[in-house]
Amino acid sequence: MSSSIGAWPPPRSFWTDTLPEKTDSMTRPHLFKGVVPASAANPTAVLDGFAAIRRAHTAGLEITANARVYVGEEERPDLVDTVLSADGWPDDGFPAWMQEQVGAERFSLVLNTLESVSPPLAEGLGELVGSLIDGWGVPAGGAELVAFVGNYSGTAFGVHEGYENAFLTHYGPGTKDFYCWPAEEYRKLTGGSDPLFGDYAWLLEHGEHFALEPGDALFLPERVFHVGRQSEFSVSVAIPLYTFPDAAVVRAWVAPDLLAAVLASEPDTDAGRPSPMQPLTDGPEDLARRLNDVTAAALAAAAEQAQAAAGQHAHQRWYTVLSNGGWQQSENDLARDEAAAAFAAAGFAPGVSVAVRAPYRLMVTGEQVFLRGCETAADPAVLTPGLVERLNTGPTALSDDPQVIAAIRALGATGGLTVTTAPKESE
Repeated sequence: MSSSIGAWPPPRSFWTDTLPEKTDSMTRPHLFKGVVPASAANPTAVLDGFAAIRRAHTAGLEITANARVYVGEEERPDLVDTVLSADGWPDDGFPAWMQEQVGAERFSLVLNTLESVSPPLAEGLGELVGSLIDGWGVPAGGAELVAFVGNYSGTAFGVHEGYENAFLTHYGPGTKDFYCWPAEEYRKLTGGSDPLFGDYAWLLEHGEHFALEPGDALFLPERVFHVGRQSEFSVSVAIPLYTFPDAAVVRAWVAPDLLAAVLASEPDTDAGRPSPMQPLTDGPEDLARRLNDVTAAALAAAAEQAQAAAGQHAHQRWYTVLSNGGWQQSENDLARDEAAAAFAAAGFAPGVSVAVRAPYRLMVTGEQVFLRGCETAADPAVLTPGLVERLNTGPTALSDDPQVIAAIRALGATGGLTVTTAPKESE
């Protein structure tokens, strides 16, 4: 089954009505035909993102985005430096160039965190993510762009399970054959949940088949097993929506910060005083007692502070994701760093027009300001609601208020602003 959305980005009714209806309340895969216009995403933009990763590699820059190379189902980390360091490919010659670098006819190149190296893709596919957030909801962990480039006969990960809801967008030029299995059916057919590698042709006839052509988007629900296959070179980009389990968020972020606070043990404090030497003949019982007392006291204190800690984390996570256009936050974001450098180099003064870069948002909550996933202090008297709205909706000429100039300069360091026009020269 497949259908067309008929608009870009998808209207709110798509998320509230069409998607739930076509996917049995987001539990079944569904192919939407001709969804993504070439102006929003295309093979050239993906390869330009790969070129940015190569540029960072040459410059010795540490970035979050990375490339993985596969020949067949074998990951080849030994070839990564080769494809990152080699001279560039000729126009329309990427497949042959890649075949030469890896020494094989069929290959797979996987690019993670592509939104952090490709402003065009972050903006173009950010329109999809933005409409999704407005109509469906916020993925608390943000979204990511993962590109699959090559002429591989099967996804290098084998037939595997996806742990989050995702959209697989396809740009061609070749067609991608995609197969899906509900978790229960996959376990019944294979006897377990492990990925399946090698010759699994027998399994394909039991799967639901989708033929992805350029511009198509496949909704892939969480916990569905799947594999992609193709005979011609093509480019696809998956957009996983990270809705981490609440317990995982607490374990990874909330609890460590909370326990670090209640167990702070600075020198010259009672909590920082070294424990006594333990007599050998006394055994570990006294040590166990003391550790139990500290643990119990810390957990009791943590319980009292849990609501405030959870609220603070949720507030920060919420506005970080929204201000970053829905994308996950990346520590070493090449595109953000380059945008911040370009803003600083442009220079600005009263009369210069600046604007928030799409798809990011400037958001002020109390005395905090968020932009492009970055947080800093804000003076609501300077970053007024009116100024924030003007910056978000289009170019805004700066006033001669030195406090406004200083605030804009600080926001420019996030990479979320762009200079759109220079001041007119006085006659």
